[in-house]
Amino acid sequence: MRGHALLFLLAFPFFAAALVLLFPQKRRSLTILLSFLLSLLPFGAALRLFFLFPEGSTAPFREISLPWLDPGVSFHLAVDSLSLPLILLTTLLLPITLLASWKSPGEGIKGFLSSLFLLEGALLGVFLSQNALLFYLFWEAVLIPMYFLIGKWGGERRTGAARKFLLYTMAGSVPLLAGILWSFSLYGRGSFEIALWTSAPLLPAALQKILFLLFLSAFAVKLPLFPFHTWLPDAHTEAPTAGSVFLAAVLLKMGVYGFLRLAVPLFPEAVLSFRPALIALALIGVVYGALTAFAQEDMKRLVAYSSVSHMGLIFLGLLTLTPEGYVGGLLQSVNHGLSTGALFLCVGLLYERTHTRLQREYGGTAKAMPAFNLLFLVFLLSSAGLPGLNGFTGEFPIFWALFLKSPWLAGAALTGTVVGAVYLLSLYKRVMTGPEKSLESGTRLLDLSPRELLLLLPLLLLVVWIGLYPSLLTKKMAPPSYIAPFLKEYRLPGGIR
Repeated sequence: MRGHALLFLLAFPFFAAALVLLFPQKRRSLTILLSFLLSLLPFGAALRLFFLFPEGSTAPFREISLPWLDPGVSFHLAVDSLSLPLILLTTLLLPITLLASWKSPGEGIKGFLSSLFLLEGALLGVFLSQNALLFYLFWEAVLIPMYFLIGKWGGERRTGAARKFLLYTMAGSVPLLAGILWSFSLYGRGSFEIALWTSAPLLPAALQKILFLLFLSAFAVKLPLFPFHTWLPDAHTEAPTAGSVFLAAVLLKMGVYGFLRLAVPLFPEAVLSFRPALIALALIGVVYGALTAFAQEDMKRLVAYSSVSHMGLIFLGLLTLTPEGYVGGLLQSVNHGLSTGALFLCVGLLYERTHTRLQREYGGTAKAMPAFNLLFLVFLLSSAGLPGLNGFTGEFPIFWALFLKSPWLAGAALTGTVVGAVYLLSLYKRVMTGPEKSLESGTRLLDLSPRELLLLLPLLLLVVWIGLYPSLLTKKMAPPSYIAPFLKEYRLPGGIR
């Protein structure tokens, strides 16, 4: 039954997506409430896996493999220390985004909710798959619900943003499929099992480089690594709030997961060979994303460009190929999902009241919305890396790993964090402080309702808890056995606590 728990975790979102379509169309509130209750079941299953997962484990904890297309393509699922935090993050965000969608979209609520469940199921499939072809199928399946979330329920320019998202991601995924099929032919064991590939002798260096570039094409777009990031701001800006949250919090982490799950153990020599170029691109992304975010008037675009900067820093940590860089990068992936997801929710709540995201249209909001003011400030400071909040616990091991590699590299990356603090505090000052402004909509600003408090308070709790007690996660983030051999043995003083 241990493996069957994974089948339930994967299959239930697809079942729920179909069940939602049977709910009464006219009973909007009831439909959302029932969907919210359904979404708690996968979260409960993921939470149970998390608490049962052994500390320091480097092997799969739950596993099931069933015959599928042929002996080489099995329906093989497993959870380990790399996938577990991302699975928990994915299942946590769905009930939160469902609560946030109480007042939107205006039409087609059942299709909207069903698309969110399909998105959750496809994402869980990516993180659970242990068969390369199954991994690719779920990787592509993620595109379908996200495309409709942006294209049907997005903003005024949703059609162009959805097409751009689809074209960019498909352009990266085609080389990924070619790389998977080529790897299948080279390993010669008649199987797409990732575990067999990672345990086989390494391929020649020249061949590794070609295959690595094929795999990297998909991972770089999803990260998003500069200059493959240009689809992200438009997708974030036009997506509905729920879509923006999932896009920033989870979809971008698919690039991190794919890089660690496939690229590092299969092509380690190629990773080392291309590492200087990748470090340069990631560093450009850190600084460019921060500077571009500073210049944005639209709050959603500001948070979107901040994601480019933060994801560049996460990738820099992973490229150090050290235990500290690995743990910091994985922990910061979760932290970024929490803090940036919360910021998109906050912007969405303001937009519901005023129907504008332009900073210049706001002022003195803190007086009208004191509870919102406190939560918004905490999430901004978390994103800025304030000690005591979760952003700092992820950034510190990353900067430590970068400093051990090169103090100059750490200093250059730190500029992105400094600029990030400036534009985030500037955002707070312009929107929340100063004299009150009358918005064009003439809508009175009301403070958070009990429902809105309910969707933000879990994120606030995690932001503070991980900031004060990060070992809640790090003790279950030991590098898996297929990654650990490629990490250098640098150690933080006293270890990561």
